[in-house]
Amino acid sequence: MSKKTSLSLLTFDNRFVEGLPADNETDNHRRQVLSACYSFVNPTVVAAPKLVAFSSEVAELLNLSDEDCQSENFTQVFAGNQLLADMRPHAQCYGGHQFGNWAGQLGDGRAINLGEVVNQQGNHYVLQLKGSGATPYSRTADGLAVLRSSVREFLCSEAMFHLGVPTTRALSLVTTGEQVVRDMFYDGRAKPEPGAIVCRVAPSFLRFGSYEIHSARGDIDTLRQLVDFTITTEFPHLGTPSVDVYLEWFAEVCERTADMIVHWMRVGFVHGVMNTDNMSILGLTIDYGPYGWLEDYDPNWTPNTTDASGRRYRFGNQAQIAQWNLFQLANAIYPLIEDAAPLRKILNDYAELYDQKWQTMRAKKLGLNDYNAATDHSLNKELHEVLQLVETDMTTFYRNLADIDCEDIQLSDKELLAPLMDAYYAPEALSTEDKTRTCNWLRLYQQRVAEDGTSNVIRRQKMNEINPKYVLRNYMAQLAIDKAELGDFSLVNELLALLRQPYAEQADMAHFAVKRPDWARDRAGCSMLSCSS
Repeated sequence: MSKKTSLSLLTFDNRFVEGLPADNETDNHRRQVLSACYSFVNPTVVAAPKLVAFSSEVAELLNLSDEDCQSENFTQVFAGNQLLADMRPHAQCYGGHQFGNWAGQLGDGRAINLGEVVNQQGNHYVLQLKGSGATPYSRTADGLAVLRSSVREFLCSEAMFHLGVPTTRALSLVTTGEQVVRDMFYDGRAKPEPGAIVCRVAPSFLRFGSYEIHSARGDIDTLRQLVDFTITTEFPHLGTPSVDVYLEWFAEVCERTADMIVHWMRVGFVHGVMNTDNMSILGLTIDYGPYGWLEDYDPNWTPNTTDASGRRYRFGNQAQIAQWNLFQLANAIYPLIEDAAPLRKILNDYAELYDQKWQTMRAKKLGLNDYNAATDHSLNKELHEVLQLVETDMTTFYRNLADIDCEDIQLSDKELLAPLMDAYYAPEALSTEDKTRTCNWLRLYQQRVAEDGTSNVIRRQKMNEINPKYVLRNYMAQLAIDKAELGDFSLVNELLALLRQPYAEQADMAHFAVKRPDWARDRAGCSMLSCSS
């Protein structure tokens, strides 16, 4: 095990601010920032920070001990009240397409990067405070965050990591001791809520919009500097930046993005705000806002109230939106390549690449050894329809599907359906026709498993390693928020522990594996959420 260090011994190298152009202005006022990748800005001091929770696993990445994280110094640093030696706080400049429209300059409006830590293994991690005050990119906002959104971001960052989904991480969650006014429903009824700050951790927080902003402004020199920096620091295996390497880099970004989306689809995660400023250049899930897990299997569901009418970012559209966003990135880097054909080919290849990865994932979710196009396309198509016959919980269905006996083909329809009944929100709503169609699919599934020659035991083991028993359902997060707003952080930490092992049975935690309760069906924070934090 690596030797732990204290906070004061963290090593910063801050290659981002040392290698890229800075904003010439140093005053912290809202403005358009030109020919720069970031602005220096310090976090706002808060009144009475208190530690809510921390991730031991992320602390370990930074060579910090639990004792370090429980210190007062830790709380003060990750509330933004104290800066460690060699920290270079700054906010990044970027733009973005929001809901399909170019929004111009956006930037880190409520996030401040404290600096880049190099751990004892030589790995770089950016420490970023979200909710730590206004920056030049805050526009008309205050740069702060509230406890409810911060709890959701903290827990989800770590839950996604343990699910095996590429993601930014979360080191800590602190309350500020101050109130932040928010209009949660955008209905003119703003009210004060407890303020909070999350420390997010990632190798880089660069987004598609980081490149778009310079290209849109015709600032090709800064664009080239940023792309070359990105390749040199985050993609060094590609070699010295050149036109050919730019294309290889774009192709790798496409593949990483496809991998990320396939994982989202595997676990039923819906991001909710897939704007280009929320797309990581490293293929990491970033910016946890109005996200949600698909509970009722509805491919048209979006957790975002702002997206309720158009449903642009609905579950079933995430792969296509990712390709659209990659197209915007291709447009942004075109001035460095000046040849559309290879970029177009890479974008076209994305669709085929995604399909291949999706097919492999689907086979694994069903416990199959490989994807067989001759049988599995129709098998998956019919399952997609069967899951929508009545309200069916996606997580429970796939977890319980592992318990279907695929070795006994003499089972009655009732016996065949029995393991799946817990997945239905209203089992009594299953008509005779629904049951017959579902059982017909299950018998096709039995035949397909028989072709693989996989035993029940082996198939169940494989399926339970890819189909989680526990996900961060919105109602679970809301229960933790309700308690936290009363000063009780026990459920935040209990869920953090639970979600470290999402594939394990955890018999003493089985009450968290149940479907969404009726009381949460339409409750704010449990069904859909706004972008307001």
